[in-house]
Amino acid sequence: MEVTCLLLLALIPFHCRGQGVYAPAQAQIVHAGQACVVKEDNISERVYTIREGDTLVLQCLVTGHPRPQVRWTKTAGSASDKFQETSVFNETLRIERIARTQGGRYYCKAENGVGVPAIKSIRVDVQYLDEPVLTVHQTVSDVRGNFYQEKTVFLRCTVNSNPPARFIWKRGSDTLSHSQDNGVDIYEPLYTQGETKVLKLKNLRPQDYASYTCQVSVRNVCGIPDKAITFRLTNTTAPPALKLSVNETLVVNPGENVTVQCLLTGGDPLPQLQWSHGPGPLPLGALAQSGTLSIPSVQARDSGYYNCTATNNVGNPAKKTVNLLVRSMKNATFQITPDVIKESENIQLGQDLKLSCHVDAVPQEKVTYQWFKNGKPARMSKRLLVTRNDPELPAVTSSLELIDLHFSDYGTYLCVASFPGAPVPDLSVEVNISSETVPPTISVPKGRAVVTVREGSPAELQCEVRGKPRPPVLWSRVDKEAALLPSGLPLEETPDGKLRLEHVSRDMSGTYRCQTARYNGFNVRPREAQVQLNVQFPPEVEPSSQDVRQALGRPVLLRCSLLRGSPQRIASAVWRFKGQLLPPPPAVPVAAEAPDHSELRLDAVTRDSSGSYECSISNDVGSATCLFQVSAKAYSPEFYFDTPNPTRSHKLSKNYSYVLQWTQREPDAVDPLLNYRLSVRQLNQHNAMVKAIPVRRVEKGQLLEYILTDLRVPHSYEVRLTPYTTFGAGDMASRIIHYTEHNTCHFEDEKICGYTQDLTDNFDWTRQNALTQNPKRSPNTGPPTDISGTPEGYYMFIETSRPRELGDRARLVSPLYNASAKFYCVSFFYHMYGKHIGSLNLLVRSRNKGALDTHAWSLSGNKGNVWQQAHVPINPSGPFQIIFEGVRGSGYLGDIAIDDVTLKKGECPRKQMDPNKVVVMPGSGAPRQPHPQLWGPMVIFLLALQR
Repeated sequence: MEVTCLLLLALIPFHCRGQGVYAPAQAQIVHAGQACVVKEDNISERVYTIREGDTLVLQCLVTGHPRPQVRWTKTAGSASDKFQETSVFNETLRIERIARTQGGRYYCKAENGVGVPAIKSIRVDVQYLDEPVLTVHQTVSDVRGNFYQEKTVFLRCTVNSNPPARFIWKRGSDTLSHSQDNGVDIYEPLYTQGETKVLKLKNLRPQDYASYTCQVSVRNVCGIPDKAITFRLTNTTAPPALKLSVNETLVVNPGENVTVQCLLTGGDPLPQLQWSHGPGPLPLGALAQSGTLSIPSVQARDSGYYNCTATNNVGNPAKKTVNLLVRSMKNATFQITPDVIKESENIQLGQDLKLSCHVDAVPQEKVTYQWFKNGKPARMSKRLLVTRNDPELPAVTSSLELIDLHFSDYGTYLCVASFPGAPVPDLSVEVNISSETVPPTISVPKGRAVVTVREGSPAELQCEVRGKPRPPVLWSRVDKEAALLPSGLPLEETPDGKLRLEHVSRDMSGTYRCQTARYNGFNVRPREAQVQLNVQFPPEVEPSSQDVRQALGRPVLLRCSLLRGSPQRIASAVWRFKGQLLPPPPAVPVAAEAPDHSELRLDAVTRDSSGSYECSISNDVGSATCLFQVSAKAYSPEFYFDTPNPTRSHKLSKNYSYVLQWTQREPDAVDPLLNYRLSVRQLNQHNAMVKAIPVRRVEKGQLLEYILTDLRVPHSYEVRLTPYTTFGAGDMASRIIHYTEHNTCHFEDEKICGYTQDLTDNFDWTRQNALTQNPKRSPNTGPPTDISGTPEGYYMFIETSRPRELGDRARLVSPLYNASAKFYCVSFFYHMYGKHIGSLNLLVRSRNKGALDTHAWSLSGNKGNVWQQAHVPINPSGPFQIIFEGVRGSGYLGDIAIDDVTLKKGECPRKQMDPNKVVVMPGSGAPRQPHPQLWGPMVIFLLALQR
């Protein structure tokens, strides 16, 4: 069998048409998912609506040669955002469980290197309807001079939806409106978030105490059902009220167990209580239950605001807040301020001096400070003043001022911060004042102003601080484009003046500033210095990989360029061929600039000189490699995907043929093509049919064609095509051929070529043949067999017997076709025999701007017991489907059948295919005959076997 197929394959003529078929990309977006509505808005824009949670499928139908590549994007971001297991580079974009935030404009960009890319867009509108929220508000005002109260109640119903929701208010089961009840107003308030409708009950009456229902609807768009919420209004309805078991500010010691009760004092219906913490969630181990909040063994990190909220949808939620303060102290710091009045930065006898002490504490205002000199409490005097809350210093800071500094004032001063009576350890800081106490200076050690390290290594930047006391050093970056340190902070403190960096990268290069901190030192203008960090990294080269094609005997120049690196110079360049070291290229003269590239020239491409070339460029830190693949191999073929009618099926033999078309990529780049090696393998099998296809001079853009025959229905095949030159085999291209009957459908397959039954009609078309038809069917109606005349052949028909009635319609819808031509011809055979025959209509459903059905052809009445053919011209404006509509006549003798539906590009034939057959207008037709071109090769093959 394999030899037979190979011989038959060899007998099919090879065609080569010299026409330029390179064409820029064209694209068209169609919706193939669970779209609810396809509509046009005011600016003729395509808008596809889909229900939230459904699956969105967008198809970008493309034409052009070579085959365009597709990429999907979305307004204000990539189309891949929040997509689940989908590629944004496929022609089909799929979004499972689409969310409302994923609505918007989607763009399909198709490009193939010919002309400008094709960009099409589509707007997706996601429909949803949330559960409505009903809240009740009431106002009470005293009317002076009367012994009664006027009470007005507002029922506010709010919902989020797309499209805007419609509201219906009901009291019990009765719908409320202005006209029916003077005590009711229904209106939309201004400045509300979401959609809101208010029911106002004016001057409450006894009948107003009832159950009220707010029903919201989006009018069943996308099948979204209505939603409703009900509230029972009584004479005891009231908003929630709360009180706390503790004060609003609660100060506790660390380690204590804290319990706060939130008590309900009012509210009908019974409010719901909830505790929250700001910022962040409740502490780990905290328990909130029935309005009681318990925090065991509280710590300083648990400080913050705790909110108790009660809601019952009446009035505003009631809220009580507890500010929990856990006593703590940390970060004791000091500052030395020389005489500010004389703007001195040095300590001098006879001038004023101020020592300041501060701790970060909770609660800050409860901290007390004590000053000691040389171990004894400092005594207040005219020359020694202790102040608190200096406006020039942080809040709750204690300052000790020495007026007219004397030699006797030198000594050790101690500041002690404490919480009186609380089990929190004191914090203290010590300051020594003497003739040796001098302001700081800062400098960079010799030889450390510029630090050079390799990428990935650690680095240490150092600044030396002198003075007594010696303050910490703050580091920052000088470069405006890199304002943050590698740690991600704008400032970083180092007590020893050293900034240590681990695994430095090239983006850490730049200038760093070191400066003295004001705390734990002199409160004077900071001293600063700068350190330059240079990070060396290996070179980056271009091209990293390049495919070089050239005809045999022609020269080739290979060039490897240094793009960037540190240092930015080439220290050495080494060339290798197939891993073997090559002699170095000619050296650059000493007087010339340092080169930024290295070149290798091949005088002629030969079989021996073809192969892999490597150029390794170094810059004393590392190296990078340019890889060149040099050969005289031909480029791969480019399969043509817009072939008219590529599949030709043969109904009698159960075989089909395929018109394979392609162009050759850059045929002039190498030696002339001699032939192609064709390999055809049925999927899931190992054996392949192989054949050599000779060619003459192949030009760029020339369309080559070969007809594959004896392909078995419904199997798919892998086709491999390899070009050959005098050099040998070139690059192979492969594609999968699927059996489809989108162009000619004989209805032999149970899948009926992708046709589907319309869900909006009255009944369905039926697939049958002479063997499966009902033997008791009505006589004098319907065909005895399909168009081939064999009992095994299938066709589609409408059964008009009971329970069918006059005017009932059955619709058969084709798959979606991409409009790659201006004109098409729909050819089909029909059988309309019986005295009650109704009508057969052909409709075209255009998907260019929403689904629009237009009549293209129609025929009614009895046409005799014969198959006849119709040719119907159509010119769709975009992606389209064809629809066969059978309409039931006045009785049961009205079966209509169709068979052998063909869709072809171009105009319909003007002459009759066979003058002996009946023709029906418009168009002309003939019953389908077996393909005669298959018998010639078969006869030759049988004669060869007899010999």
